[in-house]
Amino acid sequence: MKLRRYHHLGSILLLFFSVICNSYQVLGQTIGADNLSQVRVDDLSDEQILAYLRQAESMGLSEEELTQAALQRGMPASEIEKLRTRISTLKASSNTRPQIVSPVQNRPERQMIDTVIAEPAAPDTSVGDTLPIFGASLFHGAPQLFEPNLRLATPIDYVLGPGDQVLIDIYGKSEENHSLNITPEGTINIPYVGVVPVAGMTIEQATARITSEMTTIYSAIRTGGTKVTIALGNIRSIKVILTGEIIKPGTYTLPSVATVFNALYYSGGPSENGSFRNVRLIRGGKEIAKLDIYDFLISGDFSENVRLEDQDVLMIPPYERKVEIRGEVKRPAIFELRQGETFQDLLAYAGGFTENAYTARIKVTKRTATEQRIEDLLGSQYAHYLPQAGDAYEVDRILSRFENRVRITGAVFRPGDYELSAGLTVSMLIKKAEGLKEDAFLNRGNILRLKEDSQHEQLSFNVAGIIAGTEPDIELKREDVVTISSIFDLREAYTVNIDGEVRSPGRFPYAEGITLQDLIMQAGGFRESASGSRIEISRRVTNADILSQSAHIAEVFQVNADKGLSKKDQDFVLMPFDQVVVRTSTGYETQKTVRIVGEVLYPGLYTINRKDERISDLINRAGGLTPFAYVDGASLKRGGLTGKGAAVDETGTEAAERERKKQAEYSRLLALQQLQSDASVFNELDIDKNIDNDLVGINLEYILKKPGYRGDLILEDGDVIHVPKELQTVKVSGEVLAPSTAVYSPSKGFRQYISQAGGFSSRALRESVYVLYANGSVKSTNRFLFFNNYPPIKPGAEIFVPQKEVKPSIGVQQWLGFGTGIASLAAIIVTIFR
Repeated sequence: MKLRRYHHLGSILLLFFSVICNSYQVLGQTIGADNLSQVRVDDLSDEQILAYLRQAESMGLSEEELTQAALQRGMPASEIEKLRTRISTLKASSNTRPQIVSPVQNRPERQMIDTVIAEPAAPDTSVGDTLPIFGASLFHGAPQLFEPNLRLATPIDYVLGPGDQVLIDIYGKSEENHSLNITPEGTINIPYVGVVPVAGMTIEQATARITSEMTTIYSAIRTGGTKVTIALGNIRSIKVILTGEIIKPGTYTLPSVATVFNALYYSGGPSENGSFRNVRLIRGGKEIAKLDIYDFLISGDFSENVRLEDQDVLMIPPYERKVEIRGEVKRPAIFELRQGETFQDLLAYAGGFTENAYTARIKVTKRTATEQRIEDLLGSQYAHYLPQAGDAYEVDRILSRFENRVRITGAVFRPGDYELSAGLTVSMLIKKAEGLKEDAFLNRGNILRLKEDSQHEQLSFNVAGIIAGTEPDIELKREDVVTISSIFDLREAYTVNIDGEVRSPGRFPYAEGITLQDLIMQAGGFRESASGSRIEISRRVTNADILSQSAHIAEVFQVNADKGLSKKDQDFVLMPFDQVVVRTSTGYETQKTVRIVGEVLYPGLYTINRKDERISDLINRAGGLTPFAYVDGASLKRGGLTGKGAAVDETGTEAAERERKKQAEYSRLLALQQLQSDASVFNELDIDKNIDNDLVGINLEYILKKPGYRGDLILEDGDVIHVPKELQTVKVSGEVLAPSTAVYSPSKGFRQYISQAGGFSSRALRESVYVLYANGSVKSTNRFLFFNNYPPIKPGAEIFVPQKEVKPSIGVQQWLGFGTGIASLAAIIVTIFR
């Protein structure tokens, strides 16, 4: 059996039922059918799994039956998951098929057509895919319990038998209800009436017989004063034998109202070798009915669905003829044909051709006694051609090409595909396309033509001449593509550019007659800081003297514009590619703010009111210092970041310059970090934090004594002045034995703080020690002769001890290499001087 059922999840569970129903020897251990708790999937080989799958598939067991049986017998869920993985691997290895490509697809002509019009691909039903058996899906997923619909009116032709329950309802002048079971002798015992035989009668016949017997007791029945109704209560069970080529043959106990289709559905239907066209019902040794399942599948005819009786035999013989049809039909599948049925009947079973089917000829693969043979089946033969067993029909697609198509694209009002009628010319096609657009380029058009050998050639023509009739018209051929360009397609897009003090600077499309004020309006109008005077407009030069060193490369105009954008004054007309720059108004200044924090009387945000305002002025405006101010620790932060609440108003140029400085500072700090071989030393140096936090070392004490001197810096936007309280600690970090923070003491010097931190480590670079003071200034160690002159220590300072460069040690192999080289050099010298 083919492994095509690997594609269904139920195949994974077939192995379970094979182990359940059979005792297999796996690695010396017998697995019983009642206990699967000891099953180990890892102990099963691929060959065993394949063997179990084939056997269980042949039994036709459903997915639900396999799952429940496996779980009921103790199969662990973890083993089920392992089986899913194993089966998936087998499925992947057995499902590799080559892709069949039509020779037409590789031709240049096909490639050109696909470029012009892309069509959706059809479903692939090429040879190599396993087709389903038509009708088999009707019986897939059959329930484990047979539950026919018993909520139906009692059939008048239902034949009563022992075990049935008869319901007698008497109403009118007399009212009684009886629920009577038919005895094994085929009778019922009606109270006051007696025993009445009803077995073998239909409901209709039994109603007449019972009513007749009851008239002896209930005389009003004759006059109609009393009425009697007979109904069927509980129904009996019957045994039906299903045999032959069926998924689950055997003896079935079914309700007596069951039909042939009920039994087929419960048993799984015909097997792969069973017939769908010749289901035989045998009763008492005689064949009483034949059921063709195709009648129901094709036309919904249920007339042959006979009701079953006890001891009926339902037999499915092997199929007689099976053929397959694939490709462009609506139901590609494997079909069973009766004697005398033609290809036209097969086509009807397959639902007919699809819209893309090539119906003139169909390929037929036939099987001879020794090999296969291909035949062509013409459309005229469909009605009388008799398919043979094993025939395989393949319906191809029509070609994705047109026999009478031309196309026009470009500057016409209705571009697209058109019919190639007899004698169609370029001018006639342009008229079909509703004529040329106003922007059509009239000097030249092109025709892309497909030659007989599927190569392309390019033809050119004068559009204006053909339209006017002064040039000979060109007759078109199949698959010609006429292209008429637009004048806008043949030139660079015209734009104008505006920058500076407008709300939305940028590039805008050029329109003939656009003026300076029009462009300013498109850019959102002037900014508040804009000046309407000395607006600069630069224009391209097309006739520059390339031999002159002082040749003008741009023509510059300076014009004035009304900020109200009125049309009273004559406006400047722009040309393509003009660049407009709107300057800032002279004397226009935005508010610039600084912040002072710490030990001043009125800390907070201050606006700079003069260009020459200095640090001392800001201290005075803040009310001066508090008694707790540590003057030597005062710092100025300047790095481009504005303080909280500061106004931000920078142009794109200023922002770009600030970003450039930021990147340069980042590179400098990285280079400083790379000078140390041990990166852990710089763990406390947050590079990103320090990029914009530049501290400028200031001497606030001297500034307050001599305001206006060179150290009294002029304030800039975003400056932050911090006046701390007097600091009481000194931090020691870097290459010391115990980095720590010590209490500041005026009596302690540099060496005392180093000693308090455990002293220098063996990797300390003593001559490069530096001190970072609270105000942001830095002092390094000076060296005089053989002595190091360390910087003084102040409150809040940080002593940093860098690390020596770690030199790699020379190992045994390097020493051996040096020795070998020296010995070789000595030998060469001795040889030279001999």
